[in-house]
Amino acid sequence: MKNYTKNDLSKIIFDSAVKIHKALGPGLLESAYTECLYDELTKAGLFVEKEKSLPLVYEEVNLDVGYRIDLYVENKVIIENKSVKELTDIHLAQILTYLKLTEFKLGMLINFNAKLIKHGIKRVVNNL
Repeated sequence: MKNYTKNDLSKIIFDSAVKIHKALGPGLLESAYTECLYDELTKAGLFVEKEKSLPLVYEEVNLDVGYRIDLYVENKVIIENKSVKELTDIHLAQILTYLKLTEFKLGMLINFNAKLIKHGIKRVVNNL
């Protein structure tokens, strides 16, 4: 099993998102893009979990409040997929919160509804 760097993973994720967007274009549901990206990343040999539950810990109590990470790649990168008119600060806050809760350093926010997918992909780094 290869030990991928975060940069390696970012490139594979970016290239996979571009491939999917070229084939399908914008306009589908977020869940369709998530399934396609899951398929592409697993075909690339990556360990990927989808809809991974993320409990919230508050004062030593685990609260299952329904947070779900769209894709969790190689235990290093969180992917949050969207299919919206444009990414907003709320979307960025969501992935930053997931990064904080997991103590991961890297997340990717992907809006498949962008006209050009390269404008819909944001690499998000948790510096905390």
